[in-house]
Amino acid sequence: MKNIDQVLGTDMLERFRSRAGTYDVQNTFCTEDFAELTEAGYLKAMLPASRGGLGWGMETMTAAQRRLGAYAPATALAVNMHLVWSGVASLLAARGDDRLEMVLDWVEAGEVMAFGVSEAGNDEVLFDSVTRAVPAADGSYAFTGIKVFTSLAPVWTRLGIFGKDESTDAGQLVHGFLARDAGGIEIPQNWNTLGMRATQSNTTILTDAPVPAENIHTKLPVGPVPDLLVFGIFASFLALTASVYVGLAERGMELSATIPAKRTSLKNGGRAYDQDPDIRWQVADAGMEILKLDAMLRLTTRDLDDLVDHGGSWFPRLVTLRTQAGDAARSCIDIAAKVSGGGQYFRGSEIERLYRDALASLYHPSDAESAHSTVASWLLGQVKK
Repeated sequence: MKNIDQVLGTDMLERFRSRAGTYDVQNTFCTEDFAELTEAGYLKAMLPASRGGLGWGMETMTAAQRRLGAYAPATALAVNMHLVWSGVASLLAARGDDRLEMVLDWVEAGEVMAFGVSEAGNDEVLFDSVTRAVPAADGSYAFTGIKVFTSLAPVWTRLGIFGKDESTDAGQLVHGFLARDAGGIEIPQNWNTLGMRATQSNTTILTDAPVPAENIHTKLPVGPVPDLLVFGIFASFLALTASVYVGLAERGMELSATIPAKRTSLKNGGRAYDQDPDIRWQVADAGMEILKLDAMLRLTTRDLDDLVDHGGSWFPRLVTLRTQAGDAARSCIDIAAKVSGGGQYFRGSEIERLYRDALASLYHPSDAESAHSTVASWLLGQVKK
């Protein structure tokens, strides 16, 4: 089995870093990066060797995404959405649930998965939907709605989606996979954002987009339910997304530790700023953030691989990991900007770009409000109505 360094070599990653600014300025997809990752077998990393994969579990995959995120966070976040589905299918299969075997088949065949779950105005995330799913007599469904933040928009071939079937009194949430050539799909070129521009996470507009019966894999009641699919999606999405921001935070720490040594203080007789006690304190803060997250990421993902049963604390652990990683990314880049001088404020500096990229962490599920609600409910119980 290849290790991370064999797949994500330093020369490759330096090429990614050198292209990141161009993708950002031109607001274009990370086409060359994606091609290199595909050629390296990265998109199949979580498949077993018998399927042409690398046999990586969640701990190794998140460590790889962390490394990629330190060099090219937008590229890492883009490919992340394909890896999320590989992760969900693998987590379910390891727990004896084969309903997403089709995903492993598609990934093995070279298809590109994408994540079409987020909807504007839907703060229930997986527990309700504003997309309409209309059943047909043959078991297929037609989906109508708008999905936002659909990363990999230029290249995905299979889109994991869900919607609400209101043909029954209680309604149910229907999950399936939409083929790119199915029809009823419009992808406007509307990804013009502050940061993470190379993900090209355009909106996806569905109008009676058909999903055949064989690609409908789950039907759940509206509201929170203890279904393994829900756990798998949250676990894979939150862990992998967190890993990208841990990598971004790590790069912030690295820059905060290296740039001050190149700056000198006239007031202090030309002494380098890395000798200044105030600078050193701030750099140490960044280091502490990374050391804390390093343990949290490795232990959480190792427990996923080892099928550890954390019971009711699993969701609090996962949302805490994701929100802490995002907070650390913003904090470490902020520290890097503070200790590196005004030259980094100019358009085109790496810190300027990373500062904007880090802000995307504010918008991923679970956001700070949702995370605190999850942890509070775990500790205090649900709010009484």
